[in-house]
Amino acid sequence: MLEAIRDFFHEVLAEPERRERHHLTLELATAALLCEVMRADYEQTEAERSALEQMLMTRYRLDGAQVAELMALAEAEVEQAVDHYQFVRLINDHYDYAKRCELVALMWRLAWADGTVDPLEEHRIRRLADLLYVGHGDFIRAKLEAEKHRDA
Repeated sequence: MLEAIRDFFHEVLAEPERRERHHLTLELATAALLCEVMRADYEQTEAERSALEQMLMTRYRLDGAQVAELMALAEAEVEQAVDHYQFVRLINDHYDYAKRCELVALMWRLAWADGTVDPLEEHRIRRLADLLYVGHGDFIRAKLEAEKHRDA
């Protein structure tokens, strides 16, 4: 079953203009970029995984089983991806600037989930923010806001 779903996402990612439900691909692309942040420091903590699950549940109104599937697909995509282009392209094509800034804010919240931001996580978020055409001022605002609310 998981392979059938994965094949579906591969097909949808390959030809986004031919699909009717854009949110499926955007969910996977968003989850994949968040997984990239989570694995940037080569240490995935339970706090980070839990934060990512909660983010995906809240953002896309998914249940636990759907989030688990989406995370499994995203992690598999990230493992196989040569670069971030396929994910970033879809997000840039379908998200306005405010939504891209919101995604960067989620990246910062995820990086703080384990109580500290590793320099590798910061570097990854900075790189992804640049690819998402998020301005440096908004990048810094999101960083400071996430740091301020990290204990909340």
